[in-house]
Amino acid sequence: MKNFLSAVENRRSIYGIGKKLPITDQKIKDLLAHALDHAPSAMNSQSARLVLLLGKNHDRLWEIVTEALKKKVPADKFGPTQKKLDGFAAGYGTLLFFEDEDVIKGLQQQYALYADNFPKWSQQSSGMLQYIIWTGLEAHGLGASLQHYNPLIDDAVRSEWGLPQSWMLIAQMPFGNPTASPGEKEMLPVEQRLKVFE
Repeated sequence: MKNFLSAVENRRSIYGIGKKLPITDQKIKDLLAHALDHAPSAMNSQSARLVLLLGKNHDRLWEIVTEALKKKVPADKFGPTQKKLDGFAAGYGTLLFFEDEDVIKGLQQQYALYADNFPKWSQQSSGMLQYIIWTGLEAHGLGASLQHYNPLIDDAVRSEWGLPQSWMLIAQMPFGNPTASPGEKEMLPVEQRLKVFE
């Protein structure tokens, strides 16, 4: 339990990341497979889809993000954005989190009474999967952060890697060995956020 709680506590947004991993690619793949198998999902729908980008594929993703943002951010103000994107590209790899909308639509048809809830439950399931993987990466000595450049990059990502149209991009998680510590995290008093009735 102590190791679990330590991993939960130490999981932070790490923006300074590099390419020197203390674990193998296979360990990362094993973590992803384990998380996919054991993350909860509504009615065991298993609607989550993951893409692991390494090497030139990881680099290509951040080129796609850069190209998309250059169309939106004025050139004279792009410097800070470029610096941020370069920081993500400096990492070892990126995870792309998707939800398969075909699965969600199938559940909506099968259980019409709960149709409005399935998209919400899908997002909740995705969040749990992201958290399991993020905490698992931290437990292996890696740093990561969660980014959301979707839907700006959705079509380009699907086209680049030949992904199904039904896969809806939820988040991007660049990861690598930590090269910088996270900032201080302010905590509101627990009493403001937790009520106990005994």
